[in-house]
Amino acid sequence: MIDLYTAATPNGHKVSIVLEELGLPYTVHALSFDKKEQKSEEFLKINPNGRIPAIVDRANGDFAVFESGAILIYLAEMTGKLLPQDPKGRSVVLQWLMFQMGGIGPMQGQANVFFRYFPEKLQGAIDRYQHETRRLYEVLDTRLQAVEFLAGEYSIADIATFPWVRGHDWSGVSVDGLPALQRWLAALEARPAVQRGLRVPERIDDASVIKGAQAMLIR
Repeated sequence: MIDLYTAATPNGHKVSIVLEELGLPYTVHALSFDKKEQKSEEFLKINPNGRIPAIVDRANGDFAVFESGAILIYLAEMTGKLLPQDPKGRSVVLQWLMFQMGGIGPMQGQANVFFRYFPEKLQGAIDRYQHETRRLYEVLDTRLQAVEFLAGEYSIADIATFPWVRGHDWSGVSVDGLPALQRWLAALEARPAVQRGLRVPERIDDASVIKGAQAMLIR
């Protein structure tokens, strides 16, 4: 059994989606940003960085894993699914996973900060992060013109990237003129496991999530 500590954010949805895709049983612990539960002494024992998501694998000696990319790799390796075992195939998946972790996540996250949350309207910062996010989307589109999924076969690279790109409107970034990326978004959106994962946690206070995210991102 997996204990999932999460909230309704792109990084949180990565893990709930992969758990649904893998068919692993898990218990959801929804953390409130508004109450700063991610900074509680109890949670910091699981993730010293005080961020969601994190998991505890109760079947493996209560082994804790934090950082969304590391969690996806751990679960894929544990089940032998969504991550090829051959060195080349594995490397391709990890390359695109790192592309999301090091590129799309940070750049789009900053686009969110300056476009949605920052108390001052800094147009230079907004333009910088929105333009860089759009450039990264164009890289994805070029890749997806040649393959159905980012690493050829459906993998944790797609699962990591999808929750971020589906929130492009919230970041003020268009996907117009990127037909391959739009096709990929629609294909993932149609997957039943993805739909279930996006509903985790099932009940949230949107205002609380937005308020908490604002405080966390601009501090």
